[in-house]
Amino acid sequence: MIKTFKIALTAFLVTAGVIKGAPVLAAPPIQNVSIVRTVDLDLNSQAGRAALDHRLISAAADVCGTASNADLVGSNKVRACRADVLAKARGEGAQLAARGGSIAVVAAR
Repeated sequence: MIKTFKIALTAFLVTAGVIKGAPVLAAPPIQNVSIVRTVDLDLNSQAGRAALDHRLISAAADVCGTASNADLVGSNKVRACRADVLAKARGEGAQLAARGGSIAVVAAR
């Protein structure tokens, strides 16, 4: 009887240790990334900057995804994600225009 109890207790402790350690062994979260190419745009012109802004808005929508209209919390999270990602991407776009760069990367947290 005591031997059976020891085996059961050992199995329980091993299982509990594995369950507690699972988050440590989990893979890091996947980050959504979208690459916006600007090689074909003249970022010194108003039309080029408008085209870049349109591409950044589309990339932010792709990166942050969508939520159901019935899910208000999810919709608010998506809206906040898009605003955050778009603000960062527009900042990078302004730096690209100043440097004459050719690629902007849009990523979500």
